[in-house]
Amino acid sequence: MLEGPNRPALRYGGCAKLRRTASRAALLGTLAALAACASEGERGVPQDIAGTVHVCSSCHGPAGRSFNATFPRLAGQQKEYLVTQLKAFRDKTRADPHAHTYMWGMAAHLSDATIEGLANYYSAQPPVAGTPGSAADMAAGQAIFRNGIEAEAVPPCMSCHGEKAEGADGVPRLAGQHQAYLERQLAAFVSLARANEIMHETTKNMNEEQIRQISAYLAAQ
Repeated sequence: MLEGPNRPALRYGGCAKLRRTASRAALLGTLAALAACASEGERGVPQDIAGTVHVCSSCHGPAGRSFNATFPRLAGQQKEYLVTQLKAFRDKTRADPHAHTYMWGMAAHLSDATIEGLANYYSAQPPVAGTPGSAADMAAGQAIFRNGIEAEAVPPCMSCHGEKAEGADGVPRLAGQHQAYLERQLAAFVSLARANEIMHETTKNMNEEQIRQISAYLAAQ
């Protein structure tokens, strides 16, 4: 232990001050790192949509790589699907609770050109790698995805969404999406809170366990 003139001056609350200083420095470092990630993720954004992408990133994450399951991942999503959904938000024809709460206002003033630019940008971003969940749920979900549930008249999901759940054109990519987000959307199709006749007919006989299982599988892809 240092003594005399070489000993740090830690009297009169010096330790507490150092801890507060260290905490502030750590916080500033974290914020700087997050800002750097956002900047890195948003490089190469066309100038005409840069401001809009910056706003989108506050919920959907840099380059559409959302960290919060409230907001879907947009990176690598099918362009046609993105265009359709953004126009539905703008026109208020997609009316599930989260669409109403978050997207009606955000999309209200988007022009067709801006929607096209956003769809081009996000569809071109590398998708997020899957996040494994419960092994049992993923195995059961894989069976539903590939074979459907014959007894419940549930068709195989891959018949529309593709062998790797990557989607095509107006059919969305599901691979790597947040599990909780997928569960919420499937439940909305079942209840018709999100109006989609095809998806309602596909999911209406699924129970909560089956919805959790298929969502776990898709989130891991």
